[in-house]
Amino acid sequence: MKFRNRIDAGEILAERLAREGYGNSSTIVLGIPRGGVILADIVAKKLGADFDIVIPRKLGAPENEELAIGAVTEDGTSYINRYIVDALRIPPNYVESEKARQAAEIRRRSAAYRKPSAPYSISGRIAILVDDGIATGATVIASARWLKKHRPASLTIAVPVAPHQSVELLEQESDSVIVMATPRDFSSVGQFYEEFGHVTDDQVADIMRARNLL
Repeated sequence: MKFRNRIDAGEILAERLAREGYGNSSTIVLGIPRGGVILADIVAKKLGADFDIVIPRKLGAPENEELAIGAVTEDGTSYINRYIVDALRIPPNYVESEKARQAAEIRRRSAAYRKPSAPYSISGRIAILVDDGIATGATVIASARWLKKHRPASLTIAVPVAPHQSVELLEQESDSVIVMATPRDFSSVGQFYEEFGHVTDDQVADIMRARNLL
């Protein structure tokens, strides 16, 4: 399965969620910047749900930032892949310094994307966490753990594409997982999109302004 672009993926994911019976005034859809925000906005509109974002950051391995050893959110909620950390013999002080570095970037993004005074309205609601795809699952797991601190009635993770092994991890972190495609031959999220261009801060900010969240 291949998606034309993020808008196409968002519309297909929204249709699937609607068919599954999601969507009412007690539902809130949360997107992960940057790309996931485009899909989450579409999903929220389709479901007649509220919309917001959660901002995680991947923790990169020493000398290989693209290799995720975990992820963190602004309040320090984290997920650490112990297998990779132990296999690479990454010292604890590196992990802590990488958390601090990424937390600084989260604060920058938070200021660029969201009113600091805007409260989150998650407690007791049906929360749907949306991204444009999952590779290792690190950022989505950290986001799910952050969300659960806000005590939603239930938490669903919804993405267009993810490998089987990541879906299994996500099922342990949520009440349900909705994935449109779980290909066995998986190297990157972008391979399942015809167009997977860079999403800018301005694109995210425009969506947030339209939602009166910035």
